[in-house]
Amino acid sequence: MSEEGVMAAAPSGAQYEITGHGYRAVVTGTGATLRVLQYDSRDLIVSFAEDQPMVNFRGVLAAPWPNRIADGRYHLDGVTQQLPINEPSRECALHGLVYDRAWRLVHHSDSEVVLGLRLPVGDGYPFQLDLLARYWLSPVGLTTSIEATNAGTGTAPYGVCPRPYLRAGDSPLHTWQLSLPAERYLRVTPDRLLPDGLADVVDGPFDFRQPCPIGSVQIDHAFTGLVRDSDGVATVELRDTDGSGVAMSWGTDCPWLQIHTADLPTPGMNRLGLAVEPMTCAPDAFNSGTDLIWLSPGASHRASWVIAALA
Repeated sequence: MSEEGVMAAAPSGAQYEITGHGYRAVVTGTGATLRVLQYDSRDLIVSFAEDQPMVNFRGVLAAPWPNRIADGRYHLDGVTQQLPINEPSRECALHGLVYDRAWRLVHHSDSEVVLGLRLPVGDGYPFQLDLLARYWLSPVGLTTSIEATNAGTGTAPYGVCPRPYLRAGDSPLHTWQLSLPAERYLRVTPDRLLPDGLADVVDGPFDFRQPCPIGSVQIDHAFTGLVRDSDGVATVELRDTDGSGVAMSWGTDCPWLQIHTADLPTPGMNRLGLAVEPMTCAPDAFNSGTDLIWLSPGASHRASWVIAALA
C-alpha cells in the first residue's frame, strides 16, 4: 500500500482503504464499488478477493437506474431508447451504466474516500451526468452518499441504489434473523423477474416485519410501504444465531428496497449473504415512472445510507 493508503491496482481497479472507529472498508476504483467492510475484523458484507474482478455485482452502485429495465427499452419524448442488454437470459438492462467504469479519485483520507465520474452521453441514455460517491467512517458505521448532477442539456431520468450483500455472521443464511419493515412487495414474473403488481406482505412468505429466521424462503423482490422512525429512517437488521449482526439504514430519498437471498446455481456462491438495496425508484421505473427522478439541466439529487455492526 502506498503512503496515501492506496493499494496497488487490481482487476477491480485501484483499492482505497479507509479505517476508523473499529471499521475497515475498501472501495475500488472500478465502479466505486464497496469491496470490503469489516468491524473488529468481522465481515459485514460478502467480499471478493483483491485479485478478482467484481463478482455478481457485489457492492456496486447501480446508476442511473437500479434493478432491471425490460428489454433495455423505454420511450422518451416520442423516441424509443435502446440500452445495452447485459442480462441476456432475461433480456434486460441490469444495474445501470457505472459499475464497470473507472472512477477518478477526488479525495482520500484515513477515514474517507470520494470518487467521481462523468457519465457521458451513450446509446440508450443520451444524457451527461456528473456522479460523486462518498464513503466515510464514523461512530455510526459506514455512511455512503451518491450525488448526481445533470451536466447536459436535456431532462434526464435517474435512479440509484447500492448492492451490498450483508453478512450477519458465520452461520448459514437460513439461520439468520431478518427484520424487514416493509408492508408491501412487488410481485414479479417467474421467468424475467419483471414487475407484476403490488401485494401485501401480511400472511405471506415475505412478512419479516417482526424479526424471524430467513429459513428456506427465496427472495428476489422489491419492497415498499416502509415503516420509518420519527426521523424518517428505515432500518433492516440481520442477526446471526449468537445475536451479533449488521444493520442498514436510509432516509426518505429511497422509498423502495430490493432484497435478494442470493440463490445462485454457481457452486460456492449460493446464499452467501443477503443483498439489501435501498432504491430511489421502483424496478423498471424508466417504463412505469414509479418514483422516477427527473433531473433538469444543472439539477442534482443525493441519496445516502449507513451500514453498521450490531453487537
